[in-house]
Amino acid sequence: MAHQHTYNKGSKEPCCVVEGNSNHKAENHSDHDDHDHNHSDVNQTILQMFLPAILAFCLLLIAILMDYYFPQTWFVGWVRIVWYGVAYIPVGFPVLKEAFESIRKGEIFSEFLLMGIATIGAFAIGEFPEGVAVMLFYAVGEVFQSLAVQRAKSNIKLLLDQRPDSATVLKGNKTVLKKASEIAIGAIIQLKPGEKLALDGKLISERATFNTAALTGESKPDSKKKNDVVLAGMINLNTVAEVEVTTAYTDSKLSKILEMVQEATAKKAPTELFIRKFAKLYTPIVVYLAVAICLLPMFFVADYVFSHWLYRALVFLVISCPCALVISIPLGYFGGIGAASKNGILVKGSNFLDIMAAIQVVVMDKTGTLTKGVFKVQKMVAVGVSEEDLIRYTSALESKSTHPVGTAIVEYAKGIDNSMKVTELEEIAGHGLKGKVDGNEILAGNVKLMKIFNISYDAEIDNTPFTSIVIAINQKYAGYFLIADAIKEDAKAAIQSLHKINVKTIMLSGDKQAVVDAVAKELSIDLAYGDLLPENKAEQVEALKAQNLKVAFVGDGVNDAPVIALADAGIAMGGLGSDATIETADIVIQNDQPTKIYTAINIGKQTKKIVWQNITMAIVVKAAVLILGAGGLATMWEAVFADVGVALLAILNAVRIQRMKLE
Repeated sequence: MAHQHTYNKGSKEPCCVVEGNSNHKAENHSDHDDHDHNHSDVNQTILQMFLPAILAFCLLLIAILMDYYFPQTWFVGWVRIVWYGVAYIPVGFPVLKEAFESIRKGEIFSEFLLMGIATIGAFAIGEFPEGVAVMLFYAVGEVFQSLAVQRAKSNIKLLLDQRPDSATVLKGNKTVLKKASEIAIGAIIQLKPGEKLALDGKLISERATFNTAALTGESKPDSKKKNDVVLAGMINLNTVAEVEVTTAYTDSKLSKILEMVQEATAKKAPTELFIRKFAKLYTPIVVYLAVAICLLPMFFVADYVFSHWLYRALVFLVISCPCALVISIPLGYFGGIGAASKNGILVKGSNFLDIMAAIQVVVMDKTGTLTKGVFKVQKMVAVGVSEEDLIRYTSALESKSTHPVGTAIVEYAKGIDNSMKVTELEEIAGHGLKGKVDGNEILAGNVKLMKIFNISYDAEIDNTPFTSIVIAINQKYAGYFLIADAIKEDAKAAIQSLHKINVKTIMLSGDKQAVVDAVAKELSIDLAYGDLLPENKAEQVEALKAQNLKVAFVGDGVNDAPVIALADAGIAMGGLGSDATIETADIVIQNDQPTKIYTAINIGKQTKKIVWQNITMAIVVKAAVLILGAGGLATMWEAVFADVGVALLAILNAVRIQRMKLE
């Protein structure tokens, strides 16, 4: 691999610190100064990275001028050798040091050794300019590679590391500025307009509007009301807001996302792993072939001249150095991960980019994935009890549930006095709730729950295109609630985009078939299955995989985690999705937009295309110049292009993905 650490010593990590200062203008001024300071630091770092190459280039240029254009009588013999030697040291010493370190670790045949042999060999036969030039261009290529990697890393970090280091904590009537990592769960944070939230929590002010771009990539302000969840990285836009901390600093959703990205580079794509193995076999073969080119002609060529054939062997070594492949392929995948992050998509490893490129079927959950998961009661019918009693009993039971449907009923019951005691609560997975409210047994759930307890209900409920919650009190049918969930604005565009690239769409839901069919018809989804338990969803995905189809599953709830783990690519809606689902998923869509599914597939396809372009270009150019080099038709200058030139082109091609229009 390329010796990145040789050139990365001065790199700076971007940091975002929000001070709890009441003087907002002063904060902005400070931020501006910090930005200027960081910008000058970056420029200084780039200059430091290029300094050895600049020094070597100046010395080489002067030497070539004195050799060929303005000959000097003193520039001969040991003076000339020393001059070229001094030009070689700034760029050659780091590479020779890496070669020595690799040999010490048991990795004898590295690209550093190839470059070392080739350039020292050039010096040995008096080809000083070529020896310095090869190492100079190699060093410049390495700097460009390091800059490309740094750029990809900073793209990811600037998008993700949005956590302020401190926050203003309310203590009685006083405010105290504390380190975010030291703030306990339950503490109240005061957030002024323009400040960034440091920890996950719930809003205790009546209303507040936040910029969520740091988390979702969306600039559209997001209005929150009392008790709504707010996440670290959101920026308060209008009035002073108060937030109760619900999660420790290290456990916040943003912290977990950062961890995932940092671990992403450990999971390599098959192409990347193959190239690494290939380089380990390829490099020693090349060294032995170079030795053969140098020595074998001794037995077959009448006018054999050692220095002539050594030069051919050295040219062969430089050409065959696998830099372009070893550098550009990992960089291509890293660029893909960076491009995904730029689009609000977190990919947990380059292997998942390859999988996304091959996806044939996208299977989606309904609630929270294609619909907003924000339910409202549309209709309520009471049978045998008063409407007020039905609402009181049902809302008391549903207040113990975290399901969005239950939340809708509790919201609907606001204003009705409810001090009933709930006991013996039992959640029946995929069906609903059972419990005692003031001593009365209450069942609240879908029609499947009624069938389990042999309770008859109105037949019209089966055919309604709304989500229904059927209620039974003491084993007697007592009525129902009809609840609607709005479809996400971009859901239809998401399905259309997937169809354009011939990806089949399937929707799986625990909701009843009539509701699922209505959503599927509106969105033009290919197949839709309702009335499913979590295990039924897993069975559907297993059946698709049994047909040798590449399957992606998209979901957001706790129940989706097993199916996400089962799919070839598990995609989580990460805005407000469950932690279990986000941790299980291979890919996380931060802003919960279905259109990002297509973007993720497109990034996978474009990354794979760029990687294979680099492989093809490197192999074709190297093969052509290798043949010319072995036949004595290529000089060290052609060798430099075949090695460093191709590597630079491959690097530029690899970073191109971050500028592409991918949506």
